[in-house]
Amino acid sequence: MGAGHSHVLYRESASPVHRLPPEVKVVAMVVFTIAVVATPREAFWAFGGYALLVAAVAALARVGPRWLLGRALIELPFVLFAIALPFLGSGERITVVGLQLSVDGLYGSWNILAKGTLGVLASLLLAATTTTRDLILGLDRLRCPQLLTQIASFMLRYLDVLVGEARRMRVARISRGDDPRFLWQLRGFAAGIGALFLRAFERGERVYLAMLSRGYSGRMPAVWQGAGAATAGQWLVAATVPVLAASIAATALVLG
Repeated sequence: MGAGHSHVLYRESASPVHRLPPEVKVVAMVVFTIAVVATPREAFWAFGGYALLVAAVAALARVGPRWLLGRALIELPFVLFAIALPFLGSGERITVVGLQLSVDGLYGSWNILAKGTLGVLASLLLAATTTTRDLILGLDRLRCPQLLTQIASFMLRYLDVLVGEARRMRVARISRGDDPRFLWQLRGFAAGIGALFLRAFERGERVYLAMLSRGYSGRMPAVWQGAGAATAGQWLVAATVPVLAASIAATALVLG
């Protein structure tokens, strides 16, 4: 694995959040999300508390609100569904600006918007402060099945290679006068996809044989995890946000 692999959401910075080991950030994000999901939808104040926690982490990570909100548009289809709920819901109805809306639908709409938005923002903060390689490394340290982490690491390693191969094949096809733009011209494109699959399969076989010749036994070597695993102090620092979120959720459940 090359250390330089990163994804489009990663934002290079030297913030305290960036410096935290990936495993503690993954656990913190998961616990925070569970706390948000477990919160009753009627506890409006609790979601305000969660929003403040997200804003605090974003400020600490030096991730601007404009960047976060722009990437959060990925949840737009769920927002459209949530907007429709007050009109489609059943049960008690109230009049809002001349419209008959379902009370249960309004609560459901709020529930989806609040929890979905907070979950998306937490995931974006994790992605903005952690490279893809570190995410996989963190999952490996958290004892995620090595089969999954190895597949993900090899996919990351060779994705750029396959994209480059596909680009060269496309250039070669166009240089020979084949540039399919309509359905009845897709035969050449489909043939190219098949050829790319065969090349990827053959490359995978060669890589696997090379790994076997170097002593691969089904598990990545210990050096893969490397130094820098989270210390007790780093776990305590990273636990601040999930502990506060869990406290908010517990209080909201008790108050009903």
